[in-house]
Amino acid sequence: MKRITKNTQLCMSLAARPGNFGTLFQNYLYEKLDLDYIYKAFTTTNLGDAIRGIRALGIRGCAISMPFKEDCIPLLDALDHSANTIQSVNTIVNTDGQLKGYNTDYIAIEQLLKENKIDKNLRFALRGNGGMAKAVLAALANNGYKNGVVIVRRPEAGKALATAYGYSYLLESEDFEADLLINATPIGMAGGKEELHLSFTLGQIEKAQVVFDVVALPVETPLLKAAKQASKITISGADVAVIQSLEQFVLYTGVRPPLGTIVEARDYTHRAISGM
Repeated sequence: MKRITKNTQLCMSLAARPGNFGTLFQNYLYEKLDLDYIYKAFTTTNLGDAIRGIRALGIRGCAISMPFKEDCIPLLDALDHSANTIQSVNTIVNTDGQLKGYNTDYIAIEQLLKENKIDKNLRFALRGNGGMAKAVLAALANNGYKNGVVIVRRPEAGKALATAYGYSYLLESEDFEADLLINATPIGMAGGKEELHLSFTLGQIEKAQVVFDVVALPVETPLLKAAKQASKITISGADVAVIQSLEQFVLYTGVRPPLGTIVEARDYTHRAISGM
């Protein structure tokens, strides 16, 4: 059994609805590599006090999830280029009381687009306007995806986000179709009010070639199930979670695990979550 001492480094996450992915993945790697770290998921109703607690208690790192990715920025001392570019933080690293924000979501999205060889000429439709949507749009724009539209509920938010990256926007109530559908909202997330809902219609899924859902829990969301039944190429939020969580691990510990160990941690985490 792992021994926790006064020297054990604490890492954590903050989310409106905490999940187990980061906790399982990070702790598996800490134990496998014999690192004196432990990871725990939290939620909060007072973001300011939570961030101040990270600084005051010497917590080494913190993963940031919806809806705190933008609101935490004024509470930090510095931003890495990855976070400053899109003004969204998903990782905080505490170095001697100085809190620096990073965004490893961007890295994950970019890597998955390349690994899956997604055609840059496809027309995409991205639903969402939060921190994850920013990371996805930045990755698309910086990797040459020129033909796309942002789908939003509120026109003011949609216009600001879409025009910042050179895209157009539509309201959810308007008709649209696209070759690449991307969900960057909490729709389909386990434990939420819309956990059984689809972020795109069955008709839109049928006309698409690729469906990408950034929701990590469950591993197979209603959107991904529908896309697989329609024989579409799918990219899951669980894949995003593995890559972005790995980059967080490296930022916290300074250690990059061997590929075999990363695969073990991924498979262990997926099995554990699927059995919960």
